[in-house]
Amino acid sequence: MLDGGSNKNWPTPRPGPMTGEVDVSDDALLAQIAAGDIGAWGTIVDRHLPAVSRYAASVLGDNAQGEDVAQETFIRLMKKAQTWEANGAGLKSWLFRVARNLCIDHKRKKRPEPIENAEFIGDPVDGDATNRRIDIANTVKLALAELPERQQTAIVLVHYEGFSASEAANLLNISVEAVESLLARARRSLRMALKPDAAELLGER
Repeated sequence: MLDGGSNKNWPTPRPGPMTGEVDVSDDALLAQIAAGDIGAWGTIVDRHLPAVSRYAASVLGDNAQGEDVAQETFIRLMKKAQTWEANGAGLKSWLFRVARNLCIDHKRKKRPEPIENAEFIGDPVDGDATNRRIDIANTVKLALAELPERQQTAIVLVHYEGFSASEAANLLNISVEAVESLLARARRSLRMALKPDAAELLGER
C-alpha cells in the first residue's frame, strides 16, 4: 500500500498550496517537488497513481502486485524529480513506461501461480447480475493475460486508460501505424478467445 507506514519508507503527502490544483502542469509540480514541496507531490500522486496501479494490475493479473509496481514507479519518480526536464517526455508517458518495464521484469521473475479468484460481494438486489459481472471481468482478464505483452499494453492503454494512439506509440517507441496493427491483432485474438460471447464481453453492444 502507498502509505507512510510502508517498509519502503513511502512519504505521506501533506496538504500544500498546490494540492488539488488540477490546472497546474505536471512539469510545474515536479519543479516544486524538486524544491521540497510535499504538497505538490501529493497532487502528482493523486493525479496519476490510480491509472498506473490499474495498468500494472491489468498486466500482472493481481491488484496487490500492481500496487507494488505502482509504488516502485513513484519511488523512481521521486528520485527523478530533481533532474526532470520539462522538454522531455510527458510525465504520464514516463510513468507508464517505467511501470511497463517493471511489469516485464516482474513477469520474468514470477513463478507460476493460480489465477486469483475475484472476491464475491453479494448483491442483495440482483445476485445473478453481480455474478455475471464477475464472470465477465474474470473472462476478459484471462483473455487479456494470454495476449503478447505489446498487444496487451496497447489495448490496455488505449481502451482502458484513454491514451491516444500517438501517446501509446511514444510509450512503446513505435509508430502510430504499428500501434494500430497491435490493436487490430489484439482485438482479433480477444474475439477468437471470447467467442461466442465476444461482443458482450468486450462491451461492443
